[in-house]
Amino acid sequence: MTEYLNLPDATELSGVSGSALGALLDECVTASWHQGCRYYPDVPCPPHWLDLKGKSAGQAHFKRGGLRFNATLLRENPWRFLHEVVPHEMAHWFVFHALENDGRRRAPHGAAWQAMMRDVFMRTPSVTHSFDVTQASPRPYRFRCACSTHHLSHRRYLNTLKGTRYRCRACGKPLHYQGPNDPVAATKV
Repeated sequence: MTEYLNLPDATELSGVSGSALGALLDECVTASWHQGCRYYPDVPCPPHWLDLKGKSAGQAHFKRGGLRFNATLLRENPWRFLHEVVPHEMAHWFVFHALENDGRRRAPHGAAWQAMMRDVFMRTPSVTHSFDVTQASPRPYRFRCACSTHHLSHRRYLNTLKGTRYRCRACGKPLHYQGPNDPVAATKV
């Protein structure tokens, strides 16, 4: 089998940004769908969005009827993202639409998904990515318990302002706000 994604090499992709990167994502989703249709021609082409936040790189969202991708992780890791994450999510899409029509749910990363990754999308099945998520999921707020320092996200910080109490998993003591890790973070409230 030959590689079905005709993308620039990693060095060329590192200089691509903005709408050009979005266009490459569109091409990659379409090429992956065409690849899957060689084996399962009745599967619909999924719409896709760059609206996923946090540590997740991608998500096959069946209720919404499409694929979601993390723009920050795409921008920071374009070659690996397009070669790994898009086929990963497309494999979920094809397992759901081509194999789950019998009413039986398949394990998300079970045998059917692994076979789809290997046999259709020509990728080694991998459940998680290894991207640096520092920018995609920042934790700019410093809290302290009896045993250590913890870094919480903006959302969790806002929850503490509304009265939510978080406890340390190690010592069980409540976390107390110490201040922002970065002075710029304090202006986000």
